[in-house]
Amino acid sequence: MFDLLALVTRKRYWRLHSLIIKGILQSYGINVGKGFYIEGTPKLKIAGKASNITIGNNVSIFGNIDIRNRENGRIIIEDDVKIDNDCRFVAANDAVLTIGKGTGIGPYCILNCGVDVTIGRDCLIAHAVHIQSSEHSLKRGELIKNQGHTYGKITIGNDVWLAANVTIMKGAEIGDGCVAGAKSLIRKGRYEEYSILAGTPARKISERQ
Repeated sequence: MFDLLALVTRKRYWRLHSLIIKGILQSYGINVGKGFYIEGTPKLKIAGKASNITIGNNVSIFGNIDIRNRENGRIIIEDDVKIDNDCRFVAANDAVLTIGKGTGIGPYCILNCGVDVTIGRDCLIAHAVHIQSSEHSLKRGELIKNQGHTYGKITIGNDVWLAANVTIMKGAEIGDGCVAGAKSLIRKGRYEEYSILAGTPARKISERQ
């Protein structure tokens, strides 16, 4: 229905739609800045404080989005961020998920944060990137689903490009200007600035000139 209205009005409908969605988000207690734009409907699972979610100025979302927090998890989307359709953002425990100013996130990305995940400014994150700062324990003699998690903070610098289907695991530190090739698996460790990474697991194959 929304898409039909947008088609008939040559997308002018989305401006009214965005104002309505902004008001609904604010009624939950979510902080939403000026210039908010959305072409879909947020799916909210707020088991923590709604006020721990902040959406900055001139943030654009081009489809539906799934936003979840629990315990004291915080989600901070800074100014001028662009998010494509059907992404999921999760912050649990005391984790802070920060998406830096001017970053663009492609469709179907999952950012799942048991501890802090920090994405720098002006990054490009392509289709179906998965960023995961926790994983299950794997001890014998007990069901995996009943075991706890282990955690490691993830830091992604400024001007980083993550190509399609990249997976970033707990404890990864990706320096400014890095590029990760499609389907790379980036594991725990420090990756130097301006490195070009590829493979499973990812390794440095070159660097930006």
